[in-house]
Amino acid sequence: MASKTSIRTIIVDDEEPARMVLREFLSKRGDIEIVAECANGFEAVKALTELKPDLAILDIQMPKLNGFEVLELAENPPTIIFATAYDQYAVKAFERHAVDYLLKPFSKDRLDEALKHVTEHLKKKKSLPLEALVEAAGMKPAVLERVLVKDGSKVHVIPTGKIDYIEAQDDYVAIKVEGKSHLKQQRMAELEKLLDPTKFVRVHRSYIVNLERIGRIELYAKDSRMAILKDGTKLLISRAGYDKLKTML
Repeated sequence: MASKTSIRTIIVDDEEPARMVLREFLSKRGDIEIVAECANGFEAVKALTELKPDLAILDIQMPKLNGFEVLELAENPPTIIFATAYDQYAVKAFERHAVDYLLKPFSKDRLDEALKHVTEHLKKKKSLPLEALVEAAGMKPAVLERVLVKDGSKVHVIPTGKIDYIEAQDDYVAIKVEGKSHLKQQRMAELEKLLDPTKFVRVHRSYIVNLERIGRIELYAKDSRMAILKDGTKLLISRAGYDKLKTML
């Protein structure tokens, strides 16, 4: 039975045997209360948002949403123990940033050691340095393959290849896909760095365009041009943007 000061915990893993092992190990402890088990990233985001646990034991490699994407979508993520099948080299890369990790397969003693670190971490009330952890783990691909947009209780997973163009809107970006607009809280410069530079070009301070969507380029004024997309959308091109396009089209 969990104590009054128990650590409210969720287990996230797409493999039932892995969840079963964790459940068995944790059930033998009196300081852990399992408040949810999640079989995929979407369930995890919902549980993190609604239950606000103290701890998540989180698998990294999952379909649809991986562990780091779950944390990106979660508001105020809790303390995290990663459960990963990555090799020792990758694990050591982010060892110094994570509260702890479990390299599958792991023993109960190894889990107990990780939970000891969690208890110490919770006492200090330090936040998880997520960006440093992701970078050190090498989990961000060389180029972004999909963009996640949270829309209330829904999550849109947008493959970058489907993006027509992106428009800056203060601290947000409007991602245009097949006539629809998805608003994401992210700065344009940050997103630009993550996109494939051979496929996406910032043609103006307000626009990043998918090169495959450009139908033609027309002269707009003396020192500026207009990109006419295949669906008829018109986007202004700055002088610097045009210089980039000339080398790519």
